[in-house]
Amino acid sequence: MKPQPRRAKTPHPVRPEREALPPASHFATCPRGLEALLETELAAAGAQVVRQVPAGVLFMADAAAEMRANLTSRIATRILRKVGYTRYRKEEHIYRAALDLPWPEWFDVHKTIAVKVGAQNAPLKSLNFITLKIKDAICDRFREETRERPSVDTDAPDVPVYAFFTPDAVTFYLDTSGEPLFKRGFKTEASAASIKENLAAGLLLLSGWEPGTPLLDPMCGAGTILLEAADMALNRAPGRGRHFAFEHYRDFDAALWQRIKDESRAKEKPLGRLPIFGADQDRWVLDKARNNLAAAGYAEAIELKVSDALDLKPPTPVGTIVTNPPYGERLGEAEDLADWYPLLGDWLKQNFSGWEAWIISGDPLLPKLLGLKASRRIPLFNGPIETRFLQYKLIAGSMRDKKPAVPEN
Repeated sequence: MKPQPRRAKTPHPVRPEREALPPASHFATCPRGLEALLETELAAAGAQVVRQVPAGVLFMADAAAEMRANLTSRIATRILRKVGYTRYRKEEHIYRAALDLPWPEWFDVHKTIAVKVGAQNAPLKSLNFITLKIKDAICDRFREETRERPSVDTDAPDVPVYAFFTPDAVTFYLDTSGEPLFKRGFKTEASAASIKENLAAGLLLLSGWEPGTPLLDPMCGAGTILLEAADMALNRAPGRGRHFAFEHYRDFDAALWQRIKDESRAKEKPLGRLPIFGADQDRWVLDKARNNLAAAGYAEAIELKVSDALDLKPPTPVGTIVTNPPYGERLGEAEDLADWYPLLGDWLKQNFSGWEAWIISGDPLLPKLLGLKASRRIPLFNGPIETRFLQYKLIAGSMRDKKPAVPEN
């Protein structure tokens, strides 16, 4: 039998003035620079996009769109469900605002929780202190209604709670994703210089690469770009191998979730050999790529080769290169890279005529050493690192040294 509350429900003490929830019911986060791609994905999932903001998109969604966005988005980092919004003037208002939310209506007391806080120009003395106060408020609300309190698990909570502060307002969210969505559930190993899966997917989408077009990553590391390309080629949902936080909430509809997964699975293409190629000079790192591809079911679908990038020959007459070469934030010293980039540019010019190369770099100077003129420069963020995603349309010979022919009279 459900225990009776200690006291009849009465209004909590005076709260700061409240406003109606903003018109968006959800907020999806993503790497900065990929907001437009995320908006397209959310619309395809059935959401009604409200607007883009830096590193995310605000949108309206019902339960089906929320589930579908988690399952199918290649770009999102998290899908957050708004549950509260209020103005505050003092830090004590924040505890009261959190206490006033009906947490027991959203999840069971036996689910574990964790609270994370973010802020932008907020006049808060300590985010750690505010985090503890919000956690206390959630536990106190449960204790009022059930005489029990949820346990805290900061590593792998069933229910991650987020609070985001502006100078005078706080928004509370339930995280519907759980682990970040770039954790697809298959990749078992990473290299020191790996990029996140959602950024890798963004690079492929921004490049305009189409499944069926040969793709080469000559410095593939643990295979992140290759894995994302294979999923796209076979129209496989990136979240098909994992679980999500929304499965822990009281309003979780298991039958609806099964239908959405079945619909997604029905759209998959049959597995076969794919024109996707990867190479890395480090045999140990390439073994990680092999393990990751095998875990995702692509062991025989993608060709891998141990090779220095500069020794590779094109696997097909035309195609697309998408790669994340060293740019000072990882392997190699700056002097070594300054010597290596001109060699990389010569290798591209001499061997890949007719191909298109896309290179991400966090160093504004190194790409200039390629001796190639970038057709496009797309600003992106790789975590906190500001980068440029550069397009090179390759022609025979040296684009740096070649002079136009003089017409004969």
